[in-house]
Amino acid sequence: MHHLVIKDLSAHYGTVQVLDTVNLDIARGEVIGLMGPSGSGKSSILRVLIGLTPLSAGSVSLNGEVIDYGNAQSVRNMRERSAIVFQQYNLFQNMTALENVTIAPVKIRNRNPKEVEAEASELLAKVGLKDQMSRYPDQLSGGQQQRVAIARALALKPEILLLDEITAALDPELVSEVLDTIRSLASEGMTMIIVSHEMGFMREVSHRIAFMAQGKIIECGPAEQIFNAPIEARTRDFVSKILKH
Repeated sequence: MHHLVIKDLSAHYGTVQVLDTVNLDIARGEVIGLMGPSGSGKSSILRVLIGLTPLSAGSVSLNGEVIDYGNAQSVRNMRERSAIVFQQYNLFQNMTALENVTIAPVKIRNRNPKEVEAEASELLAKVGLKDQMSRYPDQLSGGQQQRVAIARALALKPEILLLDEITAALDPELVSEVLDTIRSLASEGMTMIIVSHEMGFMREVSHRIAFMAQGKIIECGPAEQIFNAPIEARTRDFVSKILKH
């Protein structure tokens, strides 16, 4: 059984169709990279999965269970089993790094604060912020703040991690520290869907890449095949342009 199954998924923003019959099966522990031009629907897939953008057709199944996006409890269940990290960190400015990571498990999941704090400390150490736990966001670099955001997502113990252009707002010299964190998670078997313009990183960390254009998955295959020998003309055109830069 696939971990996540997206079947005939369509979605609209107003009258604009942003996803058009998208199909994608994801195995447990697989890293899927979503690649394509701006406006192709990559981020829209993540937003539909987490229940931020309504689907207009199709279905999403997690471990064989169909998510009913019209049912609040079903959406809550999906959000409890997945987590999303955006390009904007959205940290609470009046809370330390440690407090930012602990607040959701304590307030939303009603977990034991001491137990959560111990786990949060381990997560911050895991993302290389062992010595920064008591600092506030404005005392951290952009890369450090993004790693706090990743630790915050992991504190919810997600089955699937959704990453939406998490390096886009960073200065170039800060990108590598965030990507190192994602490499570590991939090596540990975390199921992930990644939207990124860091093509070298996508090629390295993704098991498969789905190339998108105009709300559709044009081609999906192993990362090396997509970069070295894409089948579809639209994919070849895109790859040839990005590899020139």
